[in-house]
Amino acid sequence: MVAYIVVHAGPVLQSRVTRARFLDNTPSTSPTPAAPTAATGENAAVEALPDTVGTAADRELADAALPFTSGAVKGLPAEATRLLAALRTALTDAHVKDLDDLHAPVKEMAAAGLQTPDTAEGRRLAAALHDFNAPTPAPAPTQAAAPAPAAAMPAAEDAEDGDEGRRDDDDGLVPGDEQEEPEGAVFPALRILKESVARSKMNPIPVIRTEDREAGPWPLVSEDMDGEPGWVHPDVTSTRVAHERNGKRVRRDQLDVPTSFGDGLMCLIDRNGSFPSACSAVPLAPNKLLHTGPLDVFDKSQAGIYQITVPAWNHPDMPHPLGRLAERPDEQGRVWVTTPHIKMLERLHRDGHLTEPVVIHDSWTGKANESLFKPFYQATKDARAELIQAGGEPYKKYKTRLSIALRLLWPKRPESRSPFWRPDWRMSMVAEAFVRHWFSAFKAVQAGHTLIALRNVDAAIFWTPDETAPDTYRLGTGFGEVKAKFIQPGTFIPEGDD
Repeated sequence: MVAYIVVHAGPVLQSRVTRARFLDNTPSTSPTPAAPTAATGENAAVEALPDTVGTAADRELADAALPFTSGAVKGLPAEATRLLAALRTALTDAHVKDLDDLHAPVKEMAAAGLQTPDTAEGRRLAAALHDFNAPTPAPAPTQAAAPAPAAAMPAAEDAEDGDEGRRDDDDGLVPGDEQEEPEGAVFPALRILKESVARSKMNPIPVIRTEDREAGPWPLVSEDMDGEPGWVHPDVTSTRVAHERNGKRVRRDQLDVPTSFGDGLMCLIDRNGSFPSACSAVPLAPNKLLHTGPLDVFDKSQAGIYQITVPAWNHPDMPHPLGRLAERPDEQGRVWVTTPHIKMLERLHRDGHLTEPVVIHDSWTGKANESLFKPFYQATKDARAELIQAGGEPYKKYKTRLSIALRLLWPKRPESRSPFWRPDWRMSMVAEAFVRHWFSAFKAVQAGHTLIALRNVDAAIFWTPDETAPDTYRLGTGFGEVKAKFIQPGTFIPEGDD
């Protein structure tokens, strides 16, 4: 998935920044739209999707496929369902880069003659595939649209990543994702993850029984536990602007950097494989979580979830260590966090960056293990080293299956037959990725570098006077390393390439 940012030197305005997510093609499931009526005509379904990106053929195909991608109608191969669901998500969330990346494989699928059921839904989908694959004239050149006032932009469309409104009830998966990869798959990520858990001598419990999920610790686990930041430096402003890209209207973030920062460039740091890298040593409780209540001190031999008071953070040049969690405490100023954040706060207090110790008001914990996913991590690391050299479709398939496997740790659809249902494992892994990302940025700031934005779990943006990345990062293509791009002020840049 790709987001874009514009950097300008100028006056300070109101702070705002959006987040990016890990999954490149994040399919969503939406209710099947009502059939077109005589009053609305055949374009009614097309109008159900925003027209800010894509063509009419894109939108018609996405809507024609909706009965299949939502699971209401069966009859398509799993890979076809995945591609069509990803197409709809790219349109819904205005992900232009995702849409561009999807055009080639969808056209290839259409050209190969995808077999559709002999039903009204199947015939409409077949027609949409035919039209989608038909040659289309190049769009006429257009002038860039003027920036739209922020107040005029619908709130739902402001969340470019599309996850804000559906985080806790949608896992980004589609029916069929939970099926184990066939023999000969480029990277059988789900199979490897299952084997990694099965190798543990702690007899892990990969699936919490359905009847147990509405009680105990499970309702307390939420997507907010990742701690992802949507942060910009308090002296830097992020606003949404309209932009024409390849003849399509999209909206992007614009960062306005004050002149007090001096002349410089934006240095975009992109961490490689944040999620699989976090699997190398994420602290988890493989077995049951037991109610251990208030704790005087954090017990390193345990892992789980903890209710703590949000600590004060007095470093304006860095986001709060709890990210967006710090913005959503209960009436008593408390939040639930996973073990990676507890360890992070303990370290910050020990090093003198937090004035008050961590206060644990409640907890659900079990015996800790940091190597449950380590075989999976090693396999993903080895496969990446080989596939990234080849690039192309094999590498894309590797990334897709890797993402699916990790999202299957917490499937949201009741009918999902995932071999996992451990929300605490999923959110601990994501939190571990964020914690590593945050500490890397903090280390650079402590060394004197100027952080102007920190987002999701893999992208940091620094202001630098020359084409020199912060020397606290290691440049490269491997896990633990980063890519650095130097961007002139006023130009659009991609994020989240990996």
